[in-house]
Amino acid sequence: MKAPTDIATFLEKEIAGLKQRATLTNVGEIQEIGDGVAVIDGLSEVAYGEILEFPQKTYGLALNLKSDNVGAIILGDFTHIKAGDTVKSTGQILNIGVSEKLLGRVVNPLGQPLDGGNEIKADKRMALDRIAPGIIKREGVNQPVQTGIKAIDAMIPVGRGQRELIIGDRGTGKSSIALTTILNQKGQNLICIYVAIGQKESFVAQLKSTLEKYGAMDYTIIVDASASTSPALQYLAPLAGCAIGEYFAEKGQDALVIYDDLTKHAWAYREISLLLRRPTGREAYPGDIFYLHSALLERACKYNQKNGGGSLTALPIIETQLGDVSAYIPTNVISITDGQIYLETDLFNAGQKPAINVGASVSRVGSAAQIKAVRQVAGQLRLDLAQFRELAAFAQFASDLDEATKRQIDRGKRVMEMLKQGWDNPLTAEQETIAFWAVGHGYLDKVKVEDIKAYEKGLLDQVASQHKTIYSQIIKDKKLDEKLEAKIKNVVEKYTNHFISKYEAEED
Repeated sequence: MKAPTDIATFLEKEIAGLKQRATLTNVGEIQEIGDGVAVIDGLSEVAYGEILEFPQKTYGLALNLKSDNVGAIILGDFTHIKAGDTVKSTGQILNIGVSEKLLGRVVNPLGQPLDGGNEIKADKRMALDRIAPGIIKREGVNQPVQTGIKAIDAMIPVGRGQRELIIGDRGTGKSSIALTTILNQKGQNLICIYVAIGQKESFVAQLKSTLEKYGAMDYTIIVDASASTSPALQYLAPLAGCAIGEYFAEKGQDALVIYDDLTKHAWAYREISLLLRRPTGREAYPGDIFYLHSALLERACKYNQKNGGGSLTALPIIETQLGDVSAYIPTNVISITDGQIYLETDLFNAGQKPAINVGASVSRVGSAAQIKAVRQVAGQLRLDLAQFRELAAFAQFASDLDEATKRQIDRGKRVMEMLKQGWDNPLTAEQETIAFWAVGHGYLDKVKVEDIKAYEKGLLDQVASQHKTIYSQIIKDKKLDEKLEAKIKNVVEKYTNHFISKYEAEED
């Protein structure tokens, strides 16, 4: 045993070598807790959107900053938290870990894996809530996002860096359009992020299974905040999806983010706001719901070459009630976006799938987002459909129609039939060019309406197998010159005559 003097000397040495570090922690106490929302007293130094630490390593987000208390939403399970518990501020703004390793994964809005796989190692942390890039960093939209859907690529083209709204009633095929667009990006150098907000878990599982089946998960990330998660995570989901997309866009890559859907996102934010006792406005939504969606969608853009030349394209989805596009959230998002793809229940029920109302749909980027070959052949298609809609309405009340009107109505019916398409059958730009050229030059006028699908499939298969140079030239030149058009005319004419004679012989 050491003598007392030795112990005293030892302690003196230890104390002399001790480096004192003062730590300052801002601490508060929970006044109220319920439904995933906590009211905290005493957090004097806290920022809006700062992460707060609750007991048992549970975290929350400061959203309400009042003079006498702070309102926070809790991220995750809150059943163990009670009034009187201590809350600490962390000094960190909410962010998500991002890297190339996210591709092929299903994660929650905090970046935690939900697919049973390993933890994802982050290369960088991206803030969820960021200010959109300024006008100096942007350039005009000039490259297409080839959706593979004929009606969209021809008449409502979507460009890289655009914000195009998909709007319609429940069950009209909104998610199918988004799914087809993802499937068509194989080999197109476009990273897809699918944000599922308030969806059923079975829907997300089926979506992942379908994408894996078609090899699309290789370039896709799913951010899942399903209906069973807290409103806080549903509120954060689109912000997380956008942050992941910005990571790729800022590296000079092209990314596409699909928000399915922003109606449920607005519901989640309304729920949070009501629990935080914020003043309500129209339809009980808080006053800043317009700012929330506009700040989110404004982050989609096409960067100029000085800033990497990448792009972030946004396809927000909005669900309407009985086709009412004048409701609060639909009108908000319509006014923010660069156009809308409007899906109609009556068209869907009539068998027109995708059920796109071409007259009510619009793309404000327009032909700048099309390759020249598609632009050359799509103009006639748009004109034929516009005339068909006008004459079809008139024809309901007229018994005798002249030959020119009948011809125009017959062509319109064939165009509508040709635009029908299965969700799992996207077409490439060169295939669409051939199909649009044939219908625009009247070759389908001689084919019966019920035979249109067989005609189109046979024509595209024949060009692929016997005239590959036509496809390769369209891909290379991205336009139709006189020589190429003559080749297309020769192939289409021969095929049409063969097809009609074959079907007439079968009928006889």
